[in-house]
Amino acid sequence: CCVGTKETAFISAVTAAGLVHSVTRSCSAGNMTECSCDITLRHGGSASEGWHWGGCSDDIHYGMSFSRKFLDVPFKNITGKSGSGLVAMNLHNNEAGRQAVAKLMSVDCRCHGVSGSCAVKTCWKTMSSFEKIGRFLKDKYENSIQISDRLKKKLRRKEKSQRKIPIGKEDLLYVNKSPNYCVEDQKLGIPGTQGRECNRTSQGPDGCNLLCCGRGYNTHVVRHVERCECKFVWCCYVRCRRCETMTDVHTCK
Repeated sequence: CCVGTKETAFISAVTAAGLVHSVTRSCSAGNMTECSCDITLRHGGSASEGWHWGGCSDDIHYGMSFSRKFLDVPFKNITGKSGSGLVAMNLHNNEAGRQAVAKLMSVDCRCHGVSGSCAVKTCWKTMSSFEKIGRFLKDKYENSIQISDRLKKKLRRKEKSQRKIPIGKEDLLYVNKSPNYCVEDQKLGIPGTQGRECNRTSQGPDGCNLLCCGRGYNTHVVRHVERCECKFVWCCYVRCRRCETMTDVHTCK
């Protein structure tokens, strides 16, 4: 569904980033024979500033390489001019996901010294949480760039007035505008949001205002019956009460 849209750009980037993150974590944990910690940082640091590299730095280089081989090679094997624009776009979005992981690497340190004086610090490089990487890519999705589907020497913006503005390696790119995901379209495989349960008090994507696309929502009461306040009675059975609750459920019109 919906090839070459902002949504598929985001999926490409998140998939590539997730593969880097997962493989690199496995390397650091010692779960893979092909890699381990980043050995390039075993020596060095700054003695004058009182710190040195140590511990286990995440070997993002192996994770990046693995992700490129696994995700990019199939695209590069595609021949023919008809899909070359989409192929170049997909390769760019894959790399944008990987670059997000690299950009958000941080340095963690542990103090050593008498009574925690931190006279000397051991430091290592670590990846950010995938949640943080996801938020970064979501922001890139919100600000994604539409490009021309006619690939010349390189990818270029669709808006002629903006073509002099360079495309960054961390930017997400799309060719086709997104369809209306609010309304059902069986040909495109879009279910729409009619009948979807929503949260009346939320301002986020699960909120009725956004999820129902301005159509409003229906409210109905749902009765829940369950066992509760269970206690063990000697000997030997469990006695429970039967609890009944009524809750409001909101669904999109």
